[in-house]
Amino acid sequence: NTTPLISYHTWYKVGSRDEYQGVTGAAHMLEHMMFKGSKKYSGNEFDRILHENGIINNAFTTYDYTGFYQNLPSAKLELMMQLEVDRMSQLLLREEDLISEREVVKEERRWRVDNNPIMSLLELTMATVFKVHTYKNPVIGTMKDISNYNVETLRSFYQAYYVPNNAVLVLAGDIKINETKRLIEKYYGSLPFKELPVRKVAKEPAQTVQYNAKLKKAVQNSSFNLSFQSVPQNHPDMYAMDLICQILGGGNSSRLHKRLVDKKQIATSTNCNHFNMQDHGLLNVYVSMKPSLPIDEALNLVYNDIYVLRNTPVSEKELERAKILSIKSIVDSLKTIDGKARALATSEITTGNYENILNDFNKYLAVTPDELKSVSAKYLNQSQRSVVVLEPKQ
Repeated sequence: NTTPLISYHTWYKVGSRDEYQGVTGAAHMLEHMMFKGSKKYSGNEFDRILHENGIINNAFTTYDYTGFYQNLPSAKLELMMQLEVDRMSQLLLREEDLISEREVVKEERRWRVDNNPIMSLLELTMATVFKVHTYKNPVIGTMKDISNYNVETLRSFYQAYYVPNNAVLVLAGDIKINETKRLIEKYYGSLPFKELPVRKVAKEPAQTVQYNAKLKKAVQNSSFNLSFQSVPQNHPDMYAMDLICQILGGGNSSRLHKRLVDKKQIATSTNCNHFNMQDHGLLNVYVSMKPSLPIDEALNLVYNDIYVLRNTPVSEKELERAKILSIKSIVDSLKTIDGKARALATSEITTGNYENILNDFNKYLAVTPDELKSVSAKYLNQSQRSVVVLEPKQ
């Protein structure tokens, strides 16, 4: 209560995971349409009211969920509830709005993916690692599907998933608990419960052979993703996998940066990201080569470093550093009220219980060198990897 601000997050448990071929990107398109008018606040009135009251707002779509968030003066809490409840329950979804917004999303795809080599590489990587699960589809959708969106498809998504029992509301900041609960009951309490559709998402089978893919773009140098199918959010092995990623590619003091950038001087950058989603995960090593150099030597060096992790326990000192950096990253993300709200919402949606985030620190601290070795051996094998290469066009 030291600052009169509230971070207001409304996240729906629907994302590209719930789509199928022909309507990829529908959840993202619906995110855009949520700003185009509802019964009480039509047209551009939603944004106008927010701006007049000093409220900053935005939204995003992921594989597993769609999030809407506002940072507002605490005195505007009741107004914000009125606005959110209206578009949760009475969105207009007009054809004329869809026609114009469809072009906006097409341009967004061109900017974020088609003209962005790194994002194009990641999109191809997801489609290479996941052959069956809907994580193979781009969150933003294919250009063909974006062009063919219609109001009926989006309305069916809206009516099925944009209901209170499929949403998580997180409020952080300058709130009075009892008064806030009273307002939630007042504005959300009358919204009806609705049975959710049965979600038949195919489970990705275990990978048994190496997958390979290649992409050519107008770039100056080659780069590659070396990826492994990993574990979902809150899986017991998630914490060891995070630390493995930190050791391999977490910053300038990581093994890959020291070897490929500093010592061999064949790469301009390296990193490792561990993505944990609701059903599966992805551990991804990225290496950007110096211009005109082939990827072969760098790829073999990455293979070697992973082999060492699988067969040799890391030192206590190196593991301690990885733990400190991983925990610091979490702490840094919780410095703002917006960060706190995001962390709670993510944990609630992907694990089913927001309280799981309170145990993360201890779970990182409990990982041992032997556990790191056994988890590496379990998930980072040759038959489980995918190599996706980005090369310059000739």
